[in-house]
Amino acid sequence: MIKKEIPIYDFVEKPFSIWQNDWFLLTSGSFNKSKFNTMTVAWGSLGIMWNKPFAQVVVRPTRFTFEFTEKFDSFTLTRFDKRYRPALKLLGTKSGRDSDKISEAGLTPCKSDIVEAPSFEEADLIFECKKIYFDDFKPENFLDPLIEKSYPIKDYHKIYFGEILKIIDQK
Repeated sequence: MIKKEIPIYDFVEKPFSIWQNDWFLLTSGSFNKSKFNTMTVAWGSLGIMWNKPFAQVVVRPTRFTFEFTEKFDSFTLTRFDKRYRPALKLLGTKSGRDSDKISEAGLTPCKSDIVEAPSFEEADLIFECKKIYFDDFKPENFLDPLIEKSYPIKDYHKIYFGEILKIIDQK
């Protein structure tokens, strides 16, 4: 594995494909304290807000990762080669409350360069982010009535903006 920092403003990807087709693991918590959890995410965005590069993610309050995202001030987004798709599927459907799903998925958490949240040795792309904003989705603000169908149990996402502090290519 070759680890190379990508200058943030030099980062180039297909913005829709990176979320819809590649997926990420969103990981929050503390690597040093061995208190963290991860989940697969395919909804989010990358951009500039308040003159800062950001990654935006959403987490339902019913997810175990939500507790870590609420408590800790950083998160990582890690992307993997297609051969890890079964691991990402497992991490998106199993809860870390009930098992050591990370070990079961065969992934290796590792210390991130800047933030407290861990990364993964097997990842090919890492975003290290510091939370800078959060808010709750408000169903009364949904302008498209079809959005409500994504919430049959009314577990509306919380949105988090993280300032991207570092991007690492691990190919």
